[in-house]
Amino acid sequence: MSKMNKKFSIVIAGGGSTYTPEIILMLLDNLDKLPLRSIKLYDNDEERQNKVAKACEIIVKEKDPSIEYLATTDPEKAYTDVDFCLAHIRVGQLHMRELDEKIPMKYGVVGQETCGPGGIAYGMRSIAGVLENIDYMEKYSPNCWMLNYSNPAAIVAEACRRLRPNSRVINICDMPIGMEQNIAKILGFKDRKEMDVRYFGLNHFGWWTSIKDADGNEYIDKLVEHQLKYGNCPIDSTEKDYTDNSWHETAKKVRDIVAVDPTMAPSSYLQYYLFPDEMVAHTDPNYTRANQVIDGREKRVFGECAKIEAAGTAKDTKLEIGIHALFIVDLATALAFNTHERMLLIVENNGAIENFPSDAMVEIPCIVGKDGYEPLSVGKIPTFQKGLMEEQVAVEKLTVDAWMEGSYHKLWQALTLSKTVPSATIAKKILDDFIEANKGYWPELK
Repeated sequence: MSKMNKKFSIVIAGGGSTYTPEIILMLLDNLDKLPLRSIKLYDNDEERQNKVAKACEIIVKEKDPSIEYLATTDPEKAYTDVDFCLAHIRVGQLHMRELDEKIPMKYGVVGQETCGPGGIAYGMRSIAGVLENIDYMEKYSPNCWMLNYSNPAAIVAEACRRLRPNSRVINICDMPIGMEQNIAKILGFKDRKEMDVRYFGLNHFGWWTSIKDADGNEYIDKLVEHQLKYGNCPIDSTEKDYTDNSWHETAKKVRDIVAVDPTMAPSSYLQYYLFPDEMVAHTDPNYTRANQVIDGREKRVFGECAKIEAAGTAKDTKLEIGIHALFIVDLATALAFNTHERMLLIVENNGAIENFPSDAMVEIPCIVGKDGYEPLSVGKIPTFQKGLMEEQVAVEKLTVDAWMEGSYHKLWQALTLSKTVPSATIAKKILDDFIEANKGYWPELK
């Protein structure tokens, strides 16, 4: 069947997310690349999904009334006859994210949704939800691909590797894409896709080692020189160029991270591991990122969806296409049409990083085609990065051990080993508070 008349069916798992409308806008803006016959939303929280579902239906019908649309809480209806599942589920929603962030802060420890104790707690909730969706997919559409960008991606990917090793799941994250958009501006490229990048690390824990143009000219030294002065902010950028001030501060903080090793360009998330004391000092323990999202993004998106529903049209909507989400179309297109796109994916190492454990889930460039992905060789990595990564990968493996075995001690060890936690004593206090807060979400720990 030719590209022009092959159309695909997509289910968005976590349909009630505030990111769903902009993902749908992005899909509809790329129908020339990835033609669609059906879009479905699936969530186990009907009330939350209903806050976006009708608006999304109006958006779809106005763009292309030939696309079938369904919002459902029935996994059989959601997963039957689908080619791609876009999974961005949040088990426990923002209420639990708030606890992930605030409980560690009580003890002077980083409170962040994917890094440190908060990421571990979220991971312990997420594993069952992601596995449940994989099982639905395999039951009702065994040839479907799941493009999983549910956080915390590293722990989820490790759980998939061990518990669903043969599943058609590809783990991916938009964080490097957001940073690469800034890098492209810094270096004078029109688009991040004009750059040929080399990168290695773990999810939210990596480094760019090379950035070349189409002619093979190397830009990494120019980038590092810029980052040492301005961080990952383009020279003319201001706070207004970011969704909120915290992202602007994060981009600026790259200046301090890159100074620790000015041979490569770091992920901004390394701020939580290399400067945890500063991160704690600059965070209000009573008003964390979860509160900002509830009062900002959530009100804005749900309010806009309510307006669309009331007006019966999305003509004047302020909802914007999720540019960061374009990687989803790129990945689906590569799988559907064998484009051999080069993308950063979270995959089993298997020797790609020569001096790193083969069973570690690493984030590296891969070539994507109809049969899945082929990781590119990275070679040997330096001692500093290797040491940081070995500690963090052990945290992720111990967390999955704890979930599988119901082991209190393994989770205590995971928290103790995190670079964000100062001692085993503090780790135990955080763990005991988390167990209380996560009743009904975590397996029982003994």
